Amino acid sequence: PFMVLLAAFQTLLHRWSGADDVLVGSPVANPGRVGAEGLIGMFVNTLVFPLRLSGAESFLAALERVRATTLAAHDHQDLPVELLVDELAVERSLAHTPLFQVMLVLQNAPMGELRLPGLTFSPVEWPGTTAKFDLTLSFVETPEGFAGSLEYAADLFDRTTGERVFGHFANLLAS
Repeated sequence: PFMVLLAAFQTLLHRWSGADDVLVGSPVANPGRVGAEGLIGMFVNTLVFPLRLSGAESFLAALERVRATTLAAHDHQDLPVELLVDELAVERSLAHTPLFQVMLVLQNAPMGELRLPGLTFSPVEWPGTTAKFDLTLSFVETPEGFAGSLEYAADLFDRTTGERVFGHFANLLAS
């Protein structure tokens, strides 16, 4: 599901922006770090998924390139983003992240209650107040399918535009 969502999101961003190069970031759980087996904590890295689109290729061709890029990115997921930024000599700015300004999140791990002796933890919805990226498209996999949300920077987009982006994304997936 992730690769299809990513290919559709990158296609949508290409169509909306006219940009041929579309870079999307995505968090990935990375519990397999050597030496981290005995540690407790959240081990997450952000991967960057680039895609060059001309608009002439089919969605299936774009999906195949997304698949190859995704597999390669996962093979190199231990490379810290900071090292990649330094190696590429990307200009840094306080206004935005250096490699990408849009994020795709797929939460497919179960998020039910956690019970420990004498304690019960359950997920809490927390309303975000500040967008960390220009756009963040998030999905949660549920037994009924996928539930999605779009977070956007209010200084760049209004609610109507956000709803249009989300609607166009749904239409793209349906087609």
